[in-house]
Amino acid sequence: MDNAGKEREAVQLMAEADKRVKASHSFLRGLFGGNTRIEEACEMYTRAANMFKMAKNWSEAINCLNAAIDIYTDMGRFTIAAKHHITIAEIYETELVDIEKAIAHYEQSADYYKGEESNSSANKCLLKVAAYAAQLEQYQKAIEIYEQVGANTMDNPLLKYSAKDYFFKAALCHFIVDELNAKLALEKYEEMFPAFTDSRECKLLKKLLEAHEEQNSEAYTEAVKEFDSISRLDQWLTTMLLRIKKSIQGDEEGDGDLK
Repeated sequence: MDNAGKEREAVQLMAEADKRVKASHSFLRGLFGGNTRIEEACEMYTRAANMFKMAKNWSEAINCLNAAIDIYTDMGRFTIAAKHHITIAEIYETELVDIEKAIAHYEQSADYYKGEESNSSANKCLLKVAAYAAQLEQYQKAIEIYEQVGANTMDNPLLKYSAKDYFFKAALCHFIVDELNAKLALEKYEEMFPAFTDSRECKLLKKLLEAHEEQNSEAYTEAVKEFDSISRLDQWLTTMLLRIKKSIQGDEEGDGDLK
């Protein structure tokens, strides 16, 4: 089926779903028929959304998912609503490249997951929010999330290993804003989570703080290179580390390189 065919089928599914929603409202509410129609309408909206996605009609896919979300939240089925919010967030993230809207949907999803006590799913969404917030220079928001998720995971035997990453990222966000803040934050994280002290991330932060204090961009770059040779830096970390490096006076490279 070509894209036009997929769109036609999606439009028909939407119309059918709308009809079922109206029919369920016209029934005496609470009768069995009403609920079945609503369930069917939700499935149709979701199928229509998938058709629109295949046809790359992103805005209509989002409209269908929002219609399904409204019904699921009315029914108190927040886990499914949360999943739909993630799908919408991913469309904004990768296809429509509207990061502010992606953030809003990840936040909504996290709220619904928290309400259902699905904390690890909520944390996954919140970490997406934090990463994007930091990229958009909303550092305080990012810090709060990384600290919160770090504190939530550090006592969990299965998850505590990743807590050091969250405290590392929170400290980097502090560092971009203010060097003293970063020092104080680092002390706080070591106190809260003693295992952090021996981590490579904590040792790197201390070297970077020292290099920054001395305004020594070579020492800064060397510390980053050494870390990267063992633990590859991803794009997010590279961006944040470059932002800090630019605040070292006499960094000849300007927006240059870390390697």
